[in-house]
Amino acid sequence: MTSTAEIPAQPAISAPAPDVSQVELLIGGMTCASCAARVEKKLNRMDGVTATVNYATEKARISYPAGTEVADLIATVVQTGYTAEEPPPPQPVREQETPPAPDADPELAVLRHRLIVSALLALPVVLLAMVPSLQFDNWQWLSLTLAAPVVVWGGAPFHRAAWTNARHAAATMDTLVSIGTLAAFGWSLWALFFGDAGMPGMRHGFGLTVSRADGASTIYLEVAAGVTAFILLGRYLEVRSKRRAGAALRALMELGAKDVAVLRHGREIRIPVTDLAVGDRFVVRPGEKIATDGTVVEGASAVDASMLTGESVPVDVTAGDAVTGATVNAGGRIVVEATRVGADTQLARMARLVEEAQTGKAEVQRLADRISGVFVPVVLVIATATFGAWLGATGDAVAAFTAAVAVLIIACPCALGLATPTALMVGTGRGAQLGILIKGPEVLESTRRVDTVVLDKTGTVTTGRMTLQEVHVAEGTDERQVLRLAGALEHASEHPVARAVAAGAEMGVPPLERSREWGRVGELPGVERFENVPGRGVRGYVAGHEVAVGRLFGELPQELARAKEGAERSGRTAVVVGWDGVARGVLAVADAVKGSSAEAVRELRALGLTPVLLTGDNRAVAEAVADAVGVDEVIAEVLPEDKVDVVRRLQAEGRTVAMVGDGVNDAAALATADLGLAMGTGTDAAIEAGDLTLVRGDLRVAADAIRLSRRTLATIKGNLVWAFGYNVAALPLAAAGLLNPMIAGATMAFSSVFVVTNSLRLRTFR
Repeated sequence: MTSTAEIPAQPAISAPAPDVSQVELLIGGMTCASCAARVEKKLNRMDGVTATVNYATEKARISYPAGTEVADLIATVVQTGYTAEEPPPPQPVREQETPPAPDADPELAVLRHRLIVSALLALPVVLLAMVPSLQFDNWQWLSLTLAAPVVVWGGAPFHRAAWTNARHAAATMDTLVSIGTLAAFGWSLWALFFGDAGMPGMRHGFGLTVSRADGASTIYLEVAAGVTAFILLGRYLEVRSKRRAGAALRALMELGAKDVAVLRHGREIRIPVTDLAVGDRFVVRPGEKIATDGTVVEGASAVDASMLTGESVPVDVTAGDAVTGATVNAGGRIVVEATRVGADTQLARMARLVEEAQTGKAEVQRLADRISGVFVPVVLVIATATFGAWLGATGDAVAAFTAAVAVLIIACPCALGLATPTALMVGTGRGAQLGILIKGPEVLESTRRVDTVVLDKTGTVTTGRMTLQEVHVAEGTDERQVLRLAGALEHASEHPVARAVAAGAEMGVPPLERSREWGRVGELPGVERFENVPGRGVRGYVAGHEVAVGRLFGELPQELARAKEGAERSGRTAVVVGWDGVARGVLAVADAVKGSSAEAVRELRALGLTPVLLTGDNRAVAEAVADAVGVDEVIAEVLPEDKVDVVRRLQAEGRTVAMVGDGVNDAAALATADLGLAMGTGTDAAIEAGDLTLVRGDLRVAADAIRLSRRTLATIKGNLVWAFGYNVAALPLAAAGLLNPMIAGATMAFSSVFVVTNSLRLRTFR
């Protein structure tokens, strides 16, 4: 075991919170990452305003100073060429109402209609151009008839957005698509009406690369129609995938009950959950959802929290136990008193944390956004240079035009803008389903660097409550009788050790901890003439015997003395039990190690982390727990205020530290650590200070959280490598004349689809 020297406490320094407000706006009209970059840039130019605009979620999270109005923020967005509004308040939904189907999204419906019509019209145009044997006399005029609606009506969203951007002296992906398709269509019109392309009997070849031809007899209707259809397909798949990526968050928000049976003057009255107030008592029958966070005041049941925490085994609850809203009553009828309602409930806080994480941006995404913001103007310059270079080198205007159009179309930076936010949306949504809340994208980078994990002992590695661990009895004494008499006497006391003995007698010692097999005693007999001897124990009459528990005996029999010493040496609290003046047994009580903690430590080691056990308990207790779970490094007897200094010392040694804790005294250390993991079963202070919140009180989820975070980060980086690599490789190919513009349009559209589809793989994380 490794120990630590005493560490001097350092005063905490806190800065006053700035006088700022926050608002979230829904941004409309964005079609690519360049749009999001423009809106963000405009908002951040306002005095004191800090804004983050996310293309995937179509939201802006804005901090603004006193004196600035939300209307001013909205006006700035509108002046940039987009729409903005505050999200509408959630509307109460009745239980019997059917939620809308995903395909009922109006934006998707309009886009799907536009795509289907454009694809049906563009297909014959593409086939006629690509297969010369299908060409007949005047086939080019049929192509024009079919292509015109595709370019004008099907491509209208791109042309409209390009015009809006042009009026604001800006260029986005829509600018590239609009210029490319209209140029191809305009060239074709000139060749048909003023050149030789409209002559009967004209035939047209097709190639994957740029080829020389007579400009007056060359048409690009298949490029104009095909590219429009391909990009519409890409846009449709992109929007649908974005909706699917956010499905986990929407499902989380819709988990709660819609109405509740409240007790008023002894009668049950069913009201909407939104009308529930703190202190109200409500009835939850078997199979019903618990309406809000509260405390059971009547009845007993088993609660299924799998949909909220991912924990598959129902938890038994009885009077006095806390329950969480949106969990399901799987057993008997219970009455619950509401302790939190509305935005204060655990479900609402989970949804808020996930949404904030999805709206944020990792540093790597900010780099991608900056590139997207300048990429479109650079591409316009490259396309112009390509046209000039080809024209100067070959004198062939057709080849020059074809190469320039290919550059315009293939260079759209959509995949760059989608690389991070879609992976983040899916990863954080999947985490929420598994009871893991990731506070923000910057957390992902921390999980990659962490090499040391500090585990708070009480409530994290252990259960946080005293339980009966072992029973040692003198020769010829029955274990069940020792438990029965000691449990009955201790049941009359409120001391934590006494409660542990009474519970152990009633329910039996936990199977993983018991040294020998014995069953539960069951119902305990009554106690007469109960007496509490301060500092020494308790005594009283049980079942005709004068029973004593504690330090009320003199010299113990040899086997009991050895058992007592052994229990104390292993960090457990030993109490002696006897009756009629004779010591009969020794009970060992301790804060029990969670059954999953040893496995969790193994999983953390497998991730390359070195576990450290941190506790304020004495060294014997700490080392016993560390031995049980497989931790080699122990830092014991640390005051709550010194935990921060322990984390700082480890960081000063060059370690990158993760901290797992659940108590108020862990909050500062969680905030100081490079990565704070707060157990959701702990205090609000710890949860607010942590970077990752583990909704379940199972340490194994810490390893799952780090694995999910690392996998999400790997997906983001894979997406960015693809997106950057695609644009870097495709631009030279297009400029060199090695790509037909229609093929360029197809690959550009499916580049975005690839990035979103790759992100959706995170939904399979287990």
